[in-house]
Amino acid sequence: MKILITGSRTGIGHFLAQHFGAAGHDIWGLGRSPQDEFQRECAAKKISFRFSQTDISDWAQVQTVRKEVGLAWPHLDVLICCAGIQGPLGPATTLDPLAWSASVRINLDGTFFTIRAFFDLLQKHANPRAKILCLSGGGSTAPRPNFTPYASAKAGVVRLVETLAKEWIGQAIDIVGIAPGAINTRMTEEVLSAGPTIVGEKEFAQASEQKRKGGASLPRVAEMIELLLSRDGDGISGRLISTPWDPWESLSSRRQELADSDIFTLRRIVPEDRGKSWK
Repeated sequence: MKILITGSRTGIGHFLAQHFGAAGHDIWGLGRSPQDEFQRECAAKKISFRFSQTDISDWAQVQTVRKEVGLAWPHLDVLICCAGIQGPLGPATTLDPLAWSASVRINLDGTFFTIRAFFDLLQKHANPRAKILCLSGGGSTAPRPNFTPYASAKAGVVRLVETLAKEWIGQAIDIVGIAPGAINTRMTEEVLSAGPTIVGEKEFAQASEQKRKGGASLPRVAEMIELLLSRDGDGISGRLISTPWDPWESLSSRRQELADSDIFTLRRIVPEDRGKSWK
């Protein structure tokens, strides 16, 4: 398969580039900083990996890299959107508005820009169905004080996934949001560096415990993605699926039940959902 991964230089994106590259797939990575050393490692191991230095929050840059990829690849099978930043931390009304906006642009606009730019190549895919996977994050499904730009953007990504899936009904393309769990990345270090006064005692304690225990499993994330990219994952679309908490191994047998429900989606809770009648 031909797989494009944003945020391939660090964290989850880097792990997935290594994993799927070693499995024999053609990988194209995007990132804001060079990835020269990894490119040399891949060349030495005969792994098919290309890289374009790109700021995905800049539409002009994304258009440029789309042309570059299109000249080399006639189609794209998979787009995995991993690029993101945590942005400024602390109480929302104390944050620099421009830094807040920059974080949202990278996390939300960058996800849409990439999907928008590469959609035509995905429509030309060679496999039965093209796939788009978008990484969610903490705060996308519940309030997360002191992390407002990140949480707000990631909630937007989840709704984007749901909306695009509705727009694409009848087309051979699936889009899924992935909640990978508490992975130890540079974001974890940012929380620890900020300290409990900025991020809050609860967040700091959770990050400290996460680092001590090693965090969630990256191989499990890759395993879930492999299922979603396989024929067993065909038709699973418009959902936010959690690697550590959801029974994703059996979703292929529940495909129609899932499609006919609002399971694994964001919804407003009304009094009747809690057994109350507020008239």
